[in-house]
Amino acid sequence: MSVDEDDASKYLLKPNDIVFARTGNSTGRSYFYDGSDGELVYAGFLIKFSLDSTKVNPRVLKYYTHSKPYYDWVQSFGTGSTRGNINAKTYGNMPIILPPRDVQDKIVSILKSLDDKIEVNRRINDNLEQQAQALFKSWFVDFEPFRNKPFVETEIGMIPQDWKVGRYEDIIETTISGDWGKEKPEGNYTHKVACIRGCDFQDIKNGLRGNTPERYILEKNYQNKHFQHNDVLVEISGGTQTVSTGRVCPVSQMLIDKFNKDIVCTNFCRVVRPKPKYAAYLYYSWLYKYNGKVMFGYENGTSGIKNFKIKDFISLEPVAIPPVEMLDKFQQFIDSTQLQVQIKGSESSRLVSLRDTLLPYLMSGEFKLSEINV
Repeated sequence: MSVDEDDASKYLLKPNDIVFARTGNSTGRSYFYDGSDGELVYAGFLIKFSLDSTKVNPRVLKYYTHSKPYYDWVQSFGTGSTRGNINAKTYGNMPIILPPRDVQDKIVSILKSLDDKIEVNRRINDNLEQQAQALFKSWFVDFEPFRNKPFVETEIGMIPQDWKVGRYEDIIETTISGDWGKEKPEGNYTHKVACIRGCDFQDIKNGLRGNTPERYILEKNYQNKHFQHNDVLVEISGGTQTVSTGRVCPVSQMLIDKFNKDIVCTNFCRVVRPKPKYAAYLYYSWLYKYNGKVMFGYENGTSGIKNFKIKDFISLEPVAIPPVEMLDKFQQFIDSTQLQVQIKGSESSRLVSLRDTLLPYLMSGEFKLSEINV
């Protein structure tokens, strides 16, 4: 996005600013700016407050907006199945009981230590993902391990002689549409599921649950649409201001077990079920194509919505298909990597829960600061 140069300074965030979503399904979500994310401006659907660090430790408010008392306050503005708007005046009058400043500083020190551990895990997971992507590119794009073998000329360039050119449909068993269902049980819509959206993909890849909503769908639909280990999710619809169409996400058994419930994806996504042996290869191949903007060539749609023509992509996009023995080795590496990512992600999820649960007890003095050791 771009901002008019003359007006940009009006919307630049400064350290200790906090912004709140004021409308829509995201009403109440907050973001605390400490400068570490680079230069940012805030959008029109957000409300910004600049916090005075001489009066309050700004991070106390950051942590408060992730706590149950805050969420309960936001929910009090809901009307029926939708959240009501919260304007700047209402946010400004939000009740919060603050302990003395020295206590605030100690609380922030405790909670920030948890944040620091979460950040370390995030960096580890990023590094693991980069290793996996680098290995895919080395083996299946640059063919580095096969340079001493004969190559042949094909429609997609030179490839190892024992590989073949095909289409993605050659290595896919089936594709399955998603189901958004109903927010509450209604008629025959009684089967409760977790419904994964495209915006949940990044959390899920890092082993987190994210904000995946619970929905109700038809029992017969669930039988046809639920996930299996090694499925690949792909987002097929998104706004024109985003680059979301074509995003992909792997499904592991750990993910299925983590939710401890039935899972489907929204109807803005598709489940792609690879043939045996091809799961990791398909996922990283599509991730490589997504990052390389190849998938965007298979978009259509106007009026604010872009749709990824997945059928065309599957049937028209040529791909180099490697021998099965190479796929086995790659899958073993990816399984190990994903296991490590899921473990770190699960640890981070527990730390987030601990952090957000601790705050109200620390603020009220119910827990003594001297007894907290993290």
